[in-house]
Amino acid sequence: MDELRRIDLNQLLTLHALLVEKHVTRAAVRLHKSQPAVSHVLAQLRTRFGDPLLVRHGGRMVLTARAQALVRPLEEALTRLNELLSAPDFDPSRTRGRFRLCLSDYASRIVLPPLVRHVRERAPGLDLAISQASREAMLAQLADGEVDLALGVFPHPPEDIRVQDLFQEEFVSLADRAVLPEKGGLSLAEWLERPHIMLAMRPDAHDEIETALAARGLRRRLAVTLPHWSAAVDLLAGTDLVLTVAGRAVGPLRRHRTLRRFTPSLDLPRFAYQQAWHARRADDPAHRWLREAVLACGRPGGG
Repeated sequence: MDELRRIDLNQLLTLHALLVEKHVTRAAVRLHKSQPAVSHVLAQLRTRFGDPLLVRHGGRMVLTARAQALVRPLEEALTRLNELLSAPDFDPSRTRGRFRLCLSDYASRIVLPPLVRHVRERAPGLDLAISQASREAMLAQLADGEVDLALGVFPHPPEDIRVQDLFQEEFVSLADRAVLPEKGGLSLAEWLERPHIMLAMRPDAHDEIETALAARGLRRRLAVTLPHWSAAVDLLAGTDLVLTVAGRAVGPLRRHRTLRRFTPSLDLPRFAYQQAWHARRADDPAHRWLREAVLACGRPGGG
């Protein structure tokens, strides 16, 4: 307890903001403080910990090894302290705060619109900051406390990551009618011969479709790899490309009258679309309320 007497709680909050943002000015914005005030506290923290904590490397600020070691225990300690001091009854209409969500533009299209309406109606004091990352980066950011909630497919999450199914999805294929048989879709051989579009955050990603192909010793040609779900459908018209994606990502084809949806020739199992969070946030009342809101908004017609 002697160590606690030597440090101000506000310094710990500033330290947390600096560790998350890795930038003095952004930390100041996050804390609603001036940049000189945060720089002053950083100087005090460097003296207190006997470590520079943030150092410039390659034109940007990075955490020292000591600072990286502080990220997780500090996040957990502040979360527990916040729970200790918070009111026992959580009232979303009166709460204030900011949640950082990481999701693809698939979730931005399917879940985010009803979620924003839900939050604005029931918890207008809550702000949502949205970012996008690969599955691996999402899990790392959850572990480091950089994001509060991630939406995606997490088949093998780490032990300290909690996962909840939002809804079941299935794959569908799309192509221009002009390059499809008059009726039906494509045989597996025809499907494999066609050039494909793959949706992924990285060109070398290995998604569920590639996993299913590899299990059968098969490969497809990936003519276009891109991270933008909303743009992928627009690439099909007037080409011989095939796109295989989660069904709800496609939606009605009223804007794409030359395209046809068909069942993939490859046997692709249904999968669960999920939300994931770190175990340290499991009992946070506001975080729990947000997870329940995401679950409700993930259902067809939810929100």
